[in-house]
Amino acid sequence: MDTEAKIERELHAEIELLREKFPNTQDLYSEVCVLLFFRHGITPTANKLYQLVRKGSMSAPAEALVKFWGDLREKSRVRIENPDLPEDLKIAAGEMVGTLWSKAQGLAQDSCAAMRHESQTTVQNAESLMHEAQVARDSTRQELKQAAIAIEEARLQTRELEQTLAGEVATRLALEGQLVSTQQTTIEQQKAMDEARRDFSSELEKLREALKLTEERYLATESRAMLEIDRERTIAGKIQKELEITRKSANELVDSQRSEIRILQNEIGNLKQHTGHIEGELRAVSASKDRVDAELAQERESVQDLSTRMTTYYTEVEIWRQKATEYQANLDALRQVKQRQPRKSSGTE
Repeated sequence: MDTEAKIERELHAEIELLREKFPNTQDLYSEVCVLLFFRHGITPTANKLYQLVRKGSMSAPAEALVKFWGDLREKSRVRIENPDLPEDLKIAAGEMVGTLWSKAQGLAQDSCAAMRHESQTTVQNAESLMHEAQVARDSTRQELKQAAIAIEEARLQTRELEQTLAGEVATRLALEGQLVSTQQTTIEQQKAMDEARRDFSSELEKLREALKLTEERYLATESRAMLEIDRERTIAGKIQKELEITRKSANELVDSQRSEIRILQNEIGNLKQHTGHIEGELRAVSASKDRVDAELAQERESVQDLSTRMTTYYTEVEIWRQKATEYQANLDALRQVKQRQPRKSSGTE
């Protein structure tokens, strides 16, 4: 059906060109007869001619058709005009030439039919290619829809990350309050130790042992924390994207936490230096040990409490340092995933 429609379109286009060359109705019908019979291999009829040309009355295509067939028969008949040849020989020669003409015309029509078949095959191949292109287009559209769904899921995951980050910020603020309270308590303990100026060399040795135990516990805690970090990294690998504003906020938070950790480390160093100073002063007043034995028992409890507070303080500081490292690792993983993500999704939207 498509091939027939294409032939009809070609006929109408060629007839429009003939209208301009042959304004006379009879000449136009004659040329259309030649076009149908010789170029397209279609036997012309009066109805067919009128449907294509639609000019003049119904007698015009009939007259043109009669003239066409007459001219065709006249051209296919070959006359041998030679007075020296017998009449029978002239007739035989004319029939032979006519037969050759008919065969040549048949071969020409066969060649025309082969060309039409080849053209139809080309058209069918083009239609097949067009169908494949349409299938590929539909597949591309489906992939774009799936990409849009993946982008929406990534946005939801980013919102969840922002909520988690807000909770961590609140926790950090609470820890800052505890840190201020701990610092105040430390100052009070330092004043009490300055006033007492007693010798607690043995207690200081015990404190060193306690610090050693604290360091061992810290190493054990660090080992557990590394396992925790590995699990968190595995979970973070499932996150596909992150928004630019989340990355910026997280970086600012990490920088702030690092600054706070440096401040805390400086304060710890000052505390250790002050402790060494006190230690020297305590050795200077070791002679008065017997006089302050009663006060030493009370101060032992204070030192133990201070050691406990310092252990808790070191643990909390290390936890925040681990969380900052964890957040930085998560952000690096998110940035790598974002860089590997294909960019054509933006063009689709």
